Amino acid sequence: MKLPFLQMNMSQGDTLSDAPVEKTLSIWELITSGGPGGILIMTVLFALSIIAVYIFVERWGAIKRANKMDSNFMEGIRRNVLDGQLQAALSLCQNEDTPAARMIAKGISRIGKPLKDINAAIENTGKLEVSSLEKNLPTLATVSGAAPMIGFLGTVIGMILAFHEMAAAGGQIDIEMLAEGIYTAMTTTVAGLAVGIIAYLGYNILVSKVNKTIYNMELRATEFLDLLNEPA
Repeated sequence: MKLPFLQMNMSQGDTLSDAPVEKTLSIWELITSGGPGGILIMTVLFALSIIAVYIFVERWGAIKRANKMDSNFMEGIRRNVLDGQLQAALSLCQNEDTPAARMIAKGISRIGKPLKDINAAIENTGKLEVSSLEKNLPTLATVSGAAPMIGFLGTVIGMILAFHEMAAAGGQIDIEMLAEGIYTAMTTTVAGLAVGIIAYLGYNILVSKVNKTIYNMELRATEFLDLLNEPA
């Protein structure tokens, strides 16, 4: 009388034992499961991410320092120039140590020459300062474009290897092996896109900061040139 019940329990136990077990992969397993080629691609992407973060942090600090200026700076320059205290005005610029202050210092050193020459000297100094502010930004832009392509290259290589294994297996295709090769290959694309997006956002943030700094430099230069045009 108890046999059907035992058979039912046994069948249920067999069903539970045959149930598929969910597999989870850690990030490290995803990185290393792509073989030597995948590890190489991921290493390159990791190096690019370090470069991108370093450039962003370093340039952020440099641009922030470039925008730091005493609100009374131009008033002090105006007072010293009108009083003929050019050395005091130069000392004020040296103490400020910003791109705008260096531009004005160059203009003060040219006082006595034609206004056209003063304007040219300020403009040339401004170009050098802008070039210094934009240091390493092209590298950051390159990382934002190259990282997704490198990641996609890793995916293509992984797909080629996966289909090569499928072709070598002949008629006995292991779907599990093929699926594992495909999602491992896709890991490099995800990593490349992540690095590229971070670098792209960082680049655009820094460009906007540089443009703001350039605007402030032009504003200070215009104020200084207007000061020279004031009647004695």
